[in-house]
Amino acid sequence: MSDLLLRIQNDLVDAMKKRDDLRLSVLRMLKSAAQMAQIEKGKDIPLTDDEVLVLVRRLIKQRNEAAEMYRSGGAPDRAQTELDEIKVLDSYQPEQLPEEEIIRIVAEISSQVGASGPKDMGKVMGKAMAEVKGRADGGKVKDLVLKHLSSML
Repeated sequence: MSDLLLRIQNDLVDAMKKRDDLRLSVLRMLKSAAQMAQIEKGKDIPLTDDEVLVLVRRLIKQRNEAAEMYRSGGAPDRAQTELDEIKVLDSYQPEQLPEEEIIRIVAEISSQVGASGPKDMGKVMGKAMAEVKGRADGGKVKDLVLKHLSSML
């Protein structure tokens, strides 16, 4: 069992003891998603921390989309519940990079690959995502890469 899954299991037990309903439901959902991924992967091959982080990011993305739909549908209380769930899930992600650091990484990579404008988006984006793996939102990285490459024209 990966260290992250072990931490999730321990936090689940702790949430049960403390009767923290929100945290408990989110951790049960996360554990269930991990079990489904484990079944898909094969029961003899344990999930890695990176695979669990992919699950966490997927669940966060789903919660963001649901919150937006609730907000636009006139249900701000339900949107807030989704946002509260995101806060619980965020605690299982690695420390996120500040925007300045992402900008520095993007500039460094674009000079390495000899990028000259937006047509080089694929080259820069692939290396940038590999560099920030799990420590930055892909949408944010994409926006910063596009902004940097557009400024080169």
